[in-house]
Amino acid sequence: MRLSINKIHIVISILAVALLFAACTDKKKEKLKEQEETAGAKENNGAAEPVIVTLTQEQIKTVGIQMAVVEHKELTATIRANGMLKVPNNNKANATSLYGGVVKTLNVQIGDYVKKGQVIATIANPQFIQFQEEYLTIGSKITFAEQELQRQQALNEGNAGAGKNLQTATAELNSLRTRKASLQQQIQLMGINPHTISNSNLKTALVVASPLSGTVSNVFAKIGSYVDVSSPVIEIVDNSSLHLDLQVFEKDLPQVKVGQTIHFTLTNNPTTEYDATVFSIGSSFENDSKTIAVHCKVNGNKNGLIDGMNITGIVSLNNVTTPAVPNDAIVNADGRYYIFVVTDKKADDHKEGEEGHEHKKGEGQKQQEEGTNFEKIEVLKGVSDMGYTAITFVKDIPKGAGIVVKGAFFVNAKLSNAGGHEH
Repeated sequence: MRLSINKIHIVISILAVALLFAACTDKKKEKLKEQEETAGAKENNGAAEPVIVTLTQEQIKTVGIQMAVVEHKELTATIRANGMLKVPNNNKANATSLYGGVVKTLNVQIGDYVKKGQVIATIANPQFIQFQEEYLTIGSKITFAEQELQRQQALNEGNAGAGKNLQTATAELNSLRTRKASLQQQIQLMGINPHTISNSNLKTALVVASPLSGTVSNVFAKIGSYVDVSSPVIEIVDNSSLHLDLQVFEKDLPQVKVGQTIHFTLTNNPTTEYDATVFSIGSSFENDSKTIAVHCKVNGNKNGLIDGMNITGIVSLNNVTTPAVPNDAIVNADGRYYIFVVTDKKADDHKEGEEGHEHKKGEGQKQQEEGTNFEKIEVLKGVSDMGYTAITFVKDIPKGAGIVVKGAFFVNAKLSNAGGHEH
């Protein structure tokens, strides 16, 4: 009996050891599985799988997805200021007629580019013909006056004429010559060459030419309207000389220097950024605003910029740049931030070894191969300004790689539905 009890104790001890060993093994397996999942998450930048999604060209076009490269911006040490775009007065002009008349033709519209000397309108007035008529007839009067002067000189030399008559003839000739010179200058101001005037070639209208090259910003006249020297026909602005007047507060002025870079956006279009360089700093306050005008030259493309537009500018205080992307390029998922990078990797590369996920070949795979692949990459957000956010990559991306800058939300939604689940 005692022997049987001992055998029972031995069996119970063996079973207890076996159960304990099995429990330890299960815990080790569970811990190992957690480590593998953690390692897998790290390899995928901490993002939940799937991390790669494929979009067809049709989907990209339909949603309006746009791609660009990561830019480098000066978003750290900066000063924000408001300002206005201006064109110096010596780069603006009104095309006017020096003589009054009725607009006969008008050859330009608002927005047209004109060159210096280009004919923009013609003005008609009967008085123009009278000037030319008088210019032609005064020549014969001068000829007669010269003959009369010679006759009086001959009489005076023979003591047969009065000195008074000689003086009168001399004065008359000089007066006619002065009048001819005056008419010649007036006709030239009309844009007519006096040497081309003849009885059969009288000009009935004069031309109004552009005084400088630039863009037509306003048209004041219309066909049939009367204009004179006080009534401009059109206004022309040379936007190539466009500059920026930035209003900087007194406390910030010591940090602004000539040569610094200004990044600015239009108040009515904050999505497009332009650059300018400080070339002059004002020495007096602007009105009662306690701000000083900082004058900047606009660099690069000036399309869309017009004299008088309001802007918001950022003055860069140093040359330290950081990788930055448009705000719309960043998506938030589970408290982390991601961007989507164009990649040659396939979604299959991240699903090998998964159970119950066999990829079908055929039309579906062909469509995937013809599309564009995007990889979800985690980033750390920095400061945001001017529509851009500074970022730090958790994992390096290829230099010059394309990223989604518009439509990232749609790409993320598409990724969340890939495979019908997340890992």
